[in-house]
Amino acid sequence: MIFTWQYQGNTPRKLRSVFKSFGVTSSLMKIAIFHGGAMFIDGASAWAVDLVQPGQQVSLLLPDEPANPNITLCDEPFKIAFEDEDFLVINKDAGVATVPAHHVAVQDSLVNRVKSYYIHQGYNNQVTHVATRLDKNTSGLVVFPKHRFAHAVLDKQLKHHQVYKEYLAVVGGRAVNTSHGYIYAPIERDPSSFVQRRVNCNGKESVTEYWTLYRSNQGSIEKINLHTGRTHQIRVHFSFLGHPLLGDDMYGGDLSLINRQALHCQTVSFYSPFKNEQIVCHAALPDDMENLINHIK
Repeated sequence: MIFTWQYQGNTPRKLRSVFKSFGVTSSLMKIAIFHGGAMFIDGASAWAVDLVQPGQQVSLLLPDEPANPNITLCDEPFKIAFEDEDFLVINKDAGVATVPAHHVAVQDSLVNRVKSYYIHQGYNNQVTHVATRLDKNTSGLVVFPKHRFAHAVLDKQLKHHQVYKEYLAVVGGRAVNTSHGYIYAPIERDPSSFVQRRVNCNGKESVTEYWTLYRSNQGSIEKINLHTGRTHQIRVHFSFLGHPLLGDDMYGGDLSLINRQALHCQTVSFYSPFKNEQIVCHAALPDDMENLINHIK
């Protein structure tokens, strides 16, 4: 793929600095230099130290990315919430893992499905980059950058908390008494389990913001925004409050009304520098959560 910009500065500047001003990382430039890519100024081959004059056009050519041969193909379908040349956003069903697990006989994760999709579509870049993940039994939006540059862009936004993710959860009981609040509780791996997490003062900083949309004796509906991205963060935090997610047997949730944790990522928003616009995606609630909410109301 080739990416092209016009340098708008007022003074000459080295090409590598111009590239960095457009979000190109050092690792991407190394790929261009050493692994089959190229750099250009006004269409002519250039080096990273060459000077770019105001108004000149600069281009970065990145080589195509062949698929990982160790990832098996899976032709099971998935729901696309958004797609352009740079990003694929999937509305994941509950019960489908985001990435393949090593202990299962048949690899049927989104990564396996996306690899198959890229090959069938004939895309030049066939590496299944994953920027965001959801637990297997959580439904909703997952972002797949479609090339290494897009992945670098999303990684930087995630690091600086510039990717907005909004969840809807149904938790046990009337939940907390406030209509809007924050949960500040550090999370660490539970030493008794490879998978499970717990709140502990020695854990990593974890912050969950919530809005209580509805309360009843059977459950409460919470809109949630994560300010950190710890594994199982929402599930651990509400269990810590004494109100585990309905259906979440790992953290003490009631299984009588839904057979998986009642958690859905309904909105994702991030900035695309390739389109110079904010990408906002929404995913409607799946039937099981719609039925659960109707029941508790």
